[in-house]
Amino acid sequence: MDNLGNMLNLGSNSTKEERKQALMSTIAQESNIENARILIEKINEKCFEKCIPKPGGSLSSGETICLTNCMQKYMQAWNAVSKAYINRIRSDPGGN
Repeated sequence: MDNLGNMLNLGSNSTKEERKQALMSTIAQESNIENARILIEKINEKCFEKCIPKPGGSLSSGETICLTNCMQKYMQAWNAVSKAYINRIRSDPGGN
């Protein structure tokens, strides 16, 4: 666990609970980064398909507006689903 403690910037005097909390925090941060990457990837894929029928050297004003609206709606939907999922997990921690 000393190598893990070093990776998490914990001193050798850190308790098992401190190491556990640091590891949990690191995992949560990595999960958040991965979720953001997936969100951006999906927005790019879905909105590009919807708004850019013929790719060219630049975006038209209509394509720009479409992309902006699509991204906003996709992120609102993503946030609504995420909140509902988190609320469900919190209300039923046993997974029943």
